[in-house]
Amino acid sequence: MKYFGAHVSAAGGVENAPVNAAAIGAKAFALFTKNQRQWVAPPLSDRSIALFKENCAKYGFSPAQILPHDSYLINLGHPEADGLAKSRTAFVDEMSRCQQLGLDRLNFHPGSTLGKIGDEECLLRIAESIDIALDKTQGVTAVIENTAGQGSNMGYSFEQLKFIIDNVGDKSRVGVCIDTCHAYSAGYDLSTREACNATFAEFDRVIGFGYLRGMHLNDSMKAKGSRVDRHNSLDAGTLGTEVFRYVAADSRFDDMPLCLETPDESKWPQEIAMLYGFANEK
Repeated sequence: MKYFGAHVSAAGGVENAPVNAAAIGAKAFALFTKNQRQWVAPPLSDRSIALFKENCAKYGFSPAQILPHDSYLINLGHPEADGLAKSRTAFVDEMSRCQQLGLDRLNFHPGSTLGKIGDEECLLRIAESIDIALDKTQGVTAVIENTAGQGSNMGYSFEQLKFIIDNVGDKSRVGVCIDTCHAYSAGYDLSTREACNATFAEFDRVIGFGYLRGMHLNDSMKAKGSRVDRHNSLDAGTLGTEVFRYVAADSRFDDMPLCLETPDESKWPQEIAMLYGFANEK
């Protein structure tokens, strides 16, 4: 089963996210469980938790169709002790919120060296940060998102993602999310069927499809290998639609959230319909 959706608003309470997702014809959704621009947020209320679960049941969303995203402020590979401690505390809180909501995964950007430490040291800090969060929570998988490699951000190569996984203790609770825009901007070709075959064969060889827990489906404003993270609407950017046809047709991407993060929200219903159209092509 293909679960296409989008990163919808949770304004007014997390319980509104499944309602907003259903309204655009989504069978999956991503959300922030707190304000992504703040370090600290009030705890989820019992009422919000109950209504979230009620609305998910009402609109047919299981945990396998939901991909929460953590705050962009968090840097699990932070080079400075204070920043690292603050990030780790916030990440545990985000994982705990997912646990309270009955969700089984949390998507996050791995972290950045900020130009102050080496790549390997940063990656090791990220793995240690994941270990700490897994030890303090239950039932939630830490899902590492590939990045475009902009600035000093880590996680732009499959090898870096695998290095993090290799250094996490509980590998049953770590996974990855592949963002098509980020992969393309990092230099992975996804512009043709042949290129998709080669790139995903490399992904399977280096990391393994067994670790894939979701995808972000985005076109790109920039060229392949630009290292610039700028999403575009589907079929409006430099990537084209072939990778989206590929994902829609390939059963290796079944039964996981496949979420748009494209910039024009008004196009989400037609983009989701287009993706389901690709899935139904013979």
